[in-house]
Amino acid sequence: MGHALVSIVMGSDSDLPVMREAASVLDELGVSYEVIITSAHRTPGETEAFARSAADRGIKVIIAGAGGAAHLPGVIASYTHLPVIGVPIKTPSLLGVDSLYSIVQMPGGIPVAAMAIDGAKNAGIFAAQILALEFPTIKEKLLDFRKKMAQRVKEKNEILARLGIEGYIKKKEKKN
Repeated sequence: MGHALVSIVMGSDSDLPVMREAASVLDELGVSYEVIITSAHRTPGETEAFARSAADRGIKVIIAGAGGAAHLPGVIASYTHLPVIGVPIKTPSLLGVDSLYSIVQMPGGIPVAAMAIDGAKNAGIFAAQILALEFPTIKEKLLDFRKKMAQRVKEKNEILARLGIEGYIKKKEKKN
């Protein structure tokens, strides 16, 4: 899988701190990706060209993060048949609820999967789940990822049982 299978797209470089979470989990799962900044409003022609060319370039899933009016995922979805996963970015004025509504309220016929506000990690995992239908190696890495996650919960529970609430909290505070 040399070429990118996932495109991580955002409307502004200010979205990078959130969207890097999608990249991090895709790295962990061994999924190739590209990262692009394009704006539905400031560079509409480039956004359209990106969306129209994505499938021909081998992209299988698009993760699009956007804040405020958050039209990027929907605009991209209108120009491609590929699945688009929208990540609403938290905004200072309306705390990301504006972004969430813009992404989740797509008209019938042009769906966008909507993650939680700042939910780029889950967007990466969801993209990998879609790809796992076609790529057995990604499926195996996803299953391993989930086993490791479950193991971490079990380990935390064992520590909690051993230390009690106050001891656990103190131990956790020392780590941070």
